[in-house]
Amino acid sequence: MTDFSASSLGRIGLGTATQGNLRHAVSDAQAETVFQAAWDSGVRYFDTAPWYGRGLSEERLGRFLQGREGWTLSSKVGRLLSADAPPHPSQEGAGFEVQRDLNVVYDYSYDGVMRSHEQSLKRLGLDHLGFLFIHDPDVVGVGVPELMNGAHRALAELKAQGAIRGYGAGMNEWQTPLELLQAGDFDIFLLAGRYTLLEQESLPFMDECARRGAAVVIGGVFNSGLLANPRPGANYNYSAVPQDVLARAMRLQAVCDEFGVPLTAAALQFALAHPAVASVLVADHKPERIDQNVQAAEADIPQALWEALRAEGLIEPGAPVPEPKSAPAARSHE
Repeated sequence: MTDFSASSLGRIGLGTATQGNLRHAVSDAQAETVFQAAWDSGVRYFDTAPWYGRGLSEERLGRFLQGREGWTLSSKVGRLLSADAPPHPSQEGAGFEVQRDLNVVYDYSYDGVMRSHEQSLKRLGLDHLGFLFIHDPDVVGVGVPELMNGAHRALAELKAQGAIRGYGAGMNEWQTPLELLQAGDFDIFLLAGRYTLLEQESLPFMDECARRGAAVVIGGVFNSGLLANPRPGANYNYSAVPQDVLARAMRLQAVCDEFGVPLTAAALQFALAHPAVASVLVADHKPERIDQNVQAAEADIPQALWEALRAEGLIEPGAPVPEPKSAPAARSHE
């Protein structure tokens, strides 16, 4: 088990799916401006994956990191890229605006993970990376026993060789990660969209990670942008937001407005308050928003806000909230 402190990766990291042309294409130059903005804001942890633009994110990020020091990088395994394979159905509608003669091959076997690690290093143009996550095995129905016999065995060997610092799984749901945590040693998990100010059903997993000393990186902290700007037509889980979910997000917004606290600041700091959380990923195609999120993660938020959110049933009773940074503010009733 890798020893993590709450600040070992930095409170804020950069997720780079956007720099793999998620939702719309960005140029190499545009991608670099975001990387540079993150670096200038003090971000030193970067997360990528072969899936992001079918290698484009890894290539762009690797070029940026070359010659720089002090960074930590995670990528993912389970999806190889091959010019010889037919297009996989999952590529259709994946949201990446990219045309490449590379198709996805799902492979969570021991050999597949070893090849994935080698391919990622080659695309990155780097000689090492920090962490590897087993990427969304639930998409193709790969279960825990198969993962333990294949991917886990390969990742444990890579760590023992010193090729990586640690390993875990990166998913958009928490049940399989909990099963994996109970099945063997894992250092770190990436949980996207399932532990946020909007929803905390994953608390059993989060608390078990804290108990076992496994770290969690939180992705999707704004629930696909919903908590950045709650409104009809906003995205949630990469699709249109259901009405009941929108109503909950609007309630969160209303309480934050009463205390003069940006909802994004509350969302970032809430996720960071759980003792298992090592870092929260932000992502964007606009460089100025990266710095805004870094600052929001450090903004003063009165304890009274968290008390109000909990009183209205918007925060689970067992979910930890940040320690107060300033004197309580009065709640407005205008």
